[in-house]
Amino acid sequence: MDFTWNNAAQPESDGVLRFMARQPILDLQSSVHGYELLFRAGPVPAYSGNRDFATRTMLDNTVIFGLDKLTTGLPAFVNCTADSLTSQLVDVLPPALTVLEIVETVEPTPELIAACSRLKAAGYRIALDDFTWKPNLAPLVELADYIKVNFARTDVPGRQELFNALKGTPAALVAQKVETHDKYEEACAEGFTLFQGYYFCHPLPLRFRKIPANQASHIYILKLLQNDPLNLRKLSELVKQDASLTHRFLQMVNSPLFAIRDRVRSIHSALILVGDDAIRRVATLAITSEFNAKQPREILRMAIVRGRFCELAAPLGGLDQQEQYLLGMLSLLPTMLRLPMADLAATLPLREEIREALKGAMSSEGSLLRWLEFHERGEWGKCDEIANAYGLDQQEMIVCYGNAVIWADEILHDAPRNIA
Repeated sequence: MDFTWNNAAQPESDGVLRFMARQPILDLQSSVHGYELLFRAGPVPAYSGNRDFATRTMLDNTVIFGLDKLTTGLPAFVNCTADSLTSQLVDVLPPALTVLEIVETVEPTPELIAACSRLKAAGYRIALDDFTWKPNLAPLVELADYIKVNFARTDVPGRQELFNALKGTPAALVAQKVETHDKYEEACAEGFTLFQGYYFCHPLPLRFRKIPANQASHIYILKLLQNDPLNLRKLSELVKQDASLTHRFLQMVNSPLFAIRDRVRSIHSALILVGDDAIRRVATLAITSEFNAKQPREILRMAIVRGRFCELAAPLGGLDQQEQYLLGMLSLLPTMLRLPMADLAATLPLREEIREALKGAMSSEGSLLRWLEFHERGEWGKCDEIANAYGLDQQEMIVCYGNAVIWADEILHDAPRNIA
């Protein structure tokens, strides 16, 4: 199945290099509530120049890309300046999908408050970004649906003072920059209901934990998937030895992903029908889903995006596509299994250079994954450094990222819900 990022989404007429990434905002059940869209235009870090230009280009990009595709139909949190709100630029966005995020530097003038009141009446939701309490912000607090508090810039006493000032507001409190489980637990205890940050990708590892036997066999299956051609007999026997993996594999093969006319009832017949390339993809996804069974679904989504991105971008760096797909997919194994990558890498059936890339080494083999990790966080300067060091075409990388996002969302949409 092939999913193509709209070619119109490759703006070249103005000569501007455009980056867009998304960061998930999770709820108390670790389900994705929405995505904040991160933007950068040109060869400088986000917002180091004119904020109005940045917001205008962001709005342009959301129209080009399609907001529903960028967020899979979930709310999109879009940074807005005073000009974009008062000049009605944001009206191009669909109200039902859009949360207008007012940046912290905006002054609450009568014109701005009137614009926000109009937009709220039209169905848009309002968020206050990086919020700190000031009395003149009270009219915006009354309109706000979300209030975002930066955990990297506030301490417990400061947040308690903020909560006292906000007492009675119906707005949902969003904890920003939550990077560890300790901070996540702290935010929960303080009454936050939504969370933004990569705490869910960095769980505390369990000490002295070993890989369970069935997961060790899954790693051996991954090793077999590297053979060309595949040994279908040996592979089907191994898959059949694990009831959970067999169930997941058959669910995926029988899903709309493969559009097979007759229901497949055995692993061996499934392997024959779908072909070697599809086998590698569906088996890797099924195994990764099994690894992720007790973790937030967004982790699996990120792993699929990483795998597909590394596969699509591999030719840009003269790298092997199948190997890069595995590198991207397996990069979140520590999160899924709650084990350090240093322990896991030694067990993985990969070349030493790829194992080192998984452990964070900067090399040509790991260049795409490192670029994507910084891209996910909006650290554009680091993206530039990697692209320059390894001669990577960032415009093409952005297109690969867009295609990977759409592909991953379609995969998870078509796969059975309990695959994750």
